[in-house]
Amino acid sequence: MVDAFERHRLAVIPGISLCRNAAQSHAFVQVLQGDSGRTLYSRYPVAQFHAEEKRSDLTIGPNRFTSQGVELDLKAQDWRITGGLSFSDPVVWPITWRAPGVMGWYAWAPFMQCYHGILSLDHTLHGVLNIQGEQVDLTGGRGYMEKDWGCSFPSAYIWMQSNHFEKPGTSFTASIARIPWLHRSFTGFLVGLHHDQHLYTFATYTGAVIEKLVVADNEIIFIIRSSDYRLTVHAFRALTGSLRAPAAAGMTNRIAETLSGKVLLRLQTIREGRVLLEQVGRQAGMDAAGDLQHLAV
Repeated sequence: MVDAFERHRLAVIPGISLCRNAAQSHAFVQVLQGDSGRTLYSRYPVAQFHAEEKRSDLTIGPNRFTSQGVELDLKAQDWRITGGLSFSDPVVWPITWRAPGVMGWYAWAPFMQCYHGILSLDHTLHGVLNIQGEQVDLTGGRGYMEKDWGCSFPSAYIWMQSNHFEKPGTSFTASIARIPWLHRSFTGFLVGLHHDQHLYTFATYTGAVIEKLVVADNEIIFIIRSSDYRLTVHAFRALTGSLRAPAAAGMTNRIAETLSGKVLLRLQTIREGRVLLEQVGRQAGMDAAGDLQHLAV
């Protein structure tokens, strides 16, 4: 979530960790403050976790998360965050029986290590949060919402997202990961670019291919081609915060995530080479973890 003046950036991550050792199982709400890199991790008993089966409605202790907004009452370490936000005008990923979301037909596979869903590529924020005694007005800002579930994050992956481009209404998300599959593994990817009321999709299940992938300390470059379009991405990482991430033993992994990255996008047609988009995405969320050389294609 980013305010209208792009001064405040906040990621709020609710979840539950169910471990073989039941004593380690717990619900949680995790927060990353993008402008400082500070993080909060608030634990709750499993009994204080409730999720509706047929809609996006999650309650953890006094906190509630829905597709229409959030209500927060968080206290952990020396942090205190309270308040409520509502969301409007969401841009959703289309769902069909052949492609039930961003994962396409892979979503039907019952043995995936990690499943991924996008609830909103872009939406408008309304409301105020009290963060450490400061009233932070997020009204008019932009938000993004996704979810993950499974047993662990991939052994190597890249993730990035931005909906702050020169042209309002443009939003971008990308995931590239090493995917275990039937005793082997492959590099899979999911990329969505919403621009001019059209969603351009590049994914393993659509037949798109990665033409180039380069990962440096603070830069990531990749080029993805479908039958009709080529997308070039040049991303720059910035100030990060340390977030907990799932592993087989629980929330024991650590990842460095930024909410202050920058993403340069160039979208062009294959046949004529006509440039449809060439813009910079600001306030990009981004993280890359694991042995990224395994993503090489």
